Amino acid sequence: MVYFLLRFLTGPFIGIWLLMFFFICCNSSDTSKQGKEELSGERSETDIVQWLDYSGTDQASKNIVLISGDEEYRSEEAMPQLAKILSTHHGFDCTVLFAQDPAEPGLINPNYLHHIPGLDALDDADLMIIFTRFRELPHEQMQHIDNYLKSGKPVLGIRTATHAFNIKDSTSTWVHYSNYYSGEDRPVWKDGFGRLVLGERWFSHHGHHKHQSTRGLIAPASSDFPITNGINDGDIWGSTDVYGVRLPLPGDSQPIILGQVINRRGDFDENDIFYGMRDTDDAVADVNPASKNEYDPNDPMMPIAWTKSYQLPEGQPGKSFTSTIGSSSDLLNPGVRRLLVNAAFWLLGEDVPEEANVNLVGKYQPSAYGFKTEEGYWNNKNLRVADYMLK
Repeated sequence: MVYFLLRFLTGPFIGIWLLMFFFICCNSSDTSKQGKEELSGERSETDIVQWLDYSGTDQASKNIVLISGDEEYRSEEAMPQLAKILSTHHGFDCTVLFAQDPAEPGLINPNYLHHIPGLDALDDADLMIIFTRFRELPHEQMQHIDNYLKSGKPVLGIRTATHAFNIKDSTSTWVHYSNYYSGEDRPVWKDGFGRLVLGERWFSHHGHHKHQSTRGLIAPASSDFPITNGINDGDIWGSTDVYGVRLPLPGDSQPIILGQVINRRGDFDENDIFYGMRDTDDAVADVNPASKNEYDPNDPMMPIAWTKSYQLPEGQPGKSFTSTIGSSSDLLNPGVRRLLVNAAFWLLGEDVPEEANVNLVGKYQPSAYGFKTEEGYWNNKNLRVADYMLK
């Protein structure tokens, strides 16, 4: 028996044996395509999943990188679901990134402002979807974002992306990205990333936060715009309030959806995912009772979704789309999901479907929006990136 085995391994069959050995070795590696990283920061394979990769339909699929990291509107829940929809229903390759404390890799912690591993995925991205709030990231991570934007590639910003960064170190290379940047040294960057790239920084709550909801109406000049495909007036609804913006929006910004401010019918319920508001509420607000200065929040109505061209100094021209509606609970509304999916197609230069498939993928039970300020909340919750892997 040993004699024949040696003849097989060293005789004329050695070529076949070597091919079999090569095949086994190549297929023994992890094929889950889930992002793993050693503590050194290099992209490699260990047991700690720090970002997610949802594969598209083929090798020619375009790459979308979705960056979560906000403390309030549960982007860590919204972005994996949006990525699953874009990947499963529409064939895009999607990578989802999360805020994490480097001391607890793989544990999602939106309250940690200084680390989002995997941003080097932007080097090969065709679209960046960003949903962060007041991040202050290290130099090497900001460099990937800056390189992407200087390439003129498209950007989709959701809700708090208007105030995505807040660099408190005045000596930082990236201080001009800050929401409150004065523009003293770089006038074109006044009001930071939000204003230059997306069209607005954080400005105000135009509706009464947690008490007045948002209904989307198509802007009069955008009824035939591809991003509105399959969307009718009133299809878009969210319990997040309308953000205020300064009108008119800068440059060639084009409002796509206007936000009608709606009063609640029922009582406030802090234990309800929508705080007691419902998509059947129909009383159009004429005042924001939380404001010190009386005004009608529906005159004028604020854009809650718009397009804009952008160009960084020394960079290539690009285009962006911003939606100030889009919390994880807002994504329960199919109109909100369709708005974001349509925008992704448009930004990628693809034909926008007449009625895109925006069905939820897998189990989706988002949380109510709100800050989690209890000490140790995210450690106790123990929500891990691996929890969002497709089963």
